[in-house]
Amino acid sequence: MTVAVYEVDSSECDALKKFLEYDPYLDKALNEEQLKKLRDDKEANIIFSRQEYSLRDGTALGLDPKKYYLYINANDDFLAGADAKLKKNFKSVKRAQPDAENTFKYIVDQEHDMGNAGIGAIFGG
Repeated sequence: MTVAVYEVDSSECDALKKFLEYDPYLDKALNEEQLKKLRDDKEANIIFSRQEYSLRDGTALGLDPKKYYLYINANDDFLAGADAKLKKNFKSVKRAQPDAENTFKYIVDQEHDMGNAGIGAIFGG
């Protein structure tokens, strides 16, 4: 698995949240014919809600307070398509600078470690 971190202007954050949460296969508004077409649409099958991702305010990360940062942990094939899909749908989205990417990765790693320690304590690990 590979991690990619993007930044986006705060003005696009609400739209990005909806975009990330959307799974077309769970959309009750789509009929069977639309679902059949969907299965063959490579871009439509780049579904963020089925990946590990986190969207955070820059202030909470100690980064640019005017930005939101998106952390995605997925395979390389998914990330290649995700990059294009994000840039197509959001004009301000771009890969985060290496220092911002490293900061967000570190925070997520710390959260995972704390979560694992908590589970270990519960189950006597």
